[in-house]
Amino acid sequence: AAPDQSALDRPVAISNWASGATRRVERKPDRRDPGEVGLRRPPGPCDRQQLLCQHRRRAPAAVTEVARSRSTSQLLLLACALALSTGCEAIYQVQSDYLYQPQHASSEVPPLPEGAERWWLEVEGGQVEAWVLPPLGPTAAPTLDSPRRATGAVVFAHGNRERIETWSEELLPYREMGLAVLLPEYRSYGSSGGTPSEAAIVADFAHFVDRLSDRPDIDPTRLVFHGRSLGGGVVGALSTERRCAALILESTFTNVPDMGSRFMAPAGIFRDRFDTRAVLLRGYTPTLILHGTEDVTIPFQHALELRRRAWDSRLVAFHAGHGDLPRGRRYWDAIRAHLESAGVIR
Repeated sequence: AAPDQSALDRPVAISNWASGATRRVERKPDRRDPGEVGLRRPPGPCDRQQLLCQHRRRAPAAVTEVARSRSTSQLLLLACALALSTGCEAIYQVQSDYLYQPQHASSEVPPLPEGAERWWLEVEGGQVEAWVLPPLGPTAAPTLDSPRRATGAVVFAHGNRERIETWSEELLPYREMGLAVLLPEYRSYGSSGGTPSEAAIVADFAHFVDRLSDRPDIDPTRLVFHGRSLGGGVVGALSTERRCAALILESTFTNVPDMGSRFMAPAGIFRDRFDTRAVLLRGYTPTLILHGTEDVTIPFQHALELRRRAWDSRLVAFHAGHGDLPRGRRYWDAIRAHLESAGVIR
């Protein structure tokens, strides 16, 4: 009779097992069935780890896809960051072009008024100019009792599309009150070089104020900061860096973001803010606000808001627009009363 094949196989397997042959000889369980262990011992921790590693090795394509996806995400994030950075710089440039609108001087250097001085400050990109106009009248002349009689001074900041030389005649009444007048220029305006920014302009003004205050004929406790339009934001920011006895804001905005909100511009995009409202909130300087009720460039509402926020202020309204505020008797009477109240005029 033909031998039982299963019986013939069994002794061989036992004999091989008993003879100490390597385990590679015995039948291995099907790896597709992890529960079948045959004659092998139950899998230990090392076997489980090996099985896990074998499972991982069976999916190299998946691992490659994960790495490729991660690299793609990083590239997308980098591209978005670069696009955002480029967009912000473009926004800042548009803001700068809107906020600063310089009027350049002619090729000839404008002549100084009689008795005036011209100062220069070296900055990155050129020089910044400033004029110092001396006081007029009897209070300006030294006497035997007071040979170095000190006077107060007005620091004036003009608006856009203007230059300091256009204001020398307009500000003559200040000099007739016995006050000196300091006219610093903005960077890139008039004969000045450089690039304008809030930080740069305020730093330039502070430098010229310090130079003026060091003069023996100037009383640094009787300084007046007067700003028109953009200049109101400048002197407001300056008042946080240098002390003044009185502040005059003419046709001035609350801050740049409030102006930008008229064009649906988010407040966070503005690098130069000129936040005069915040300055008035935390300051105690006597403030005179002059504004036209028909102003469409900087609406009259800005003046009302500044008046509401200021600790010690007076608002004088004129039936006028932005650039045609009448500088007649009512205008100068309001200024004189303000300076007398602040102790600038004695």
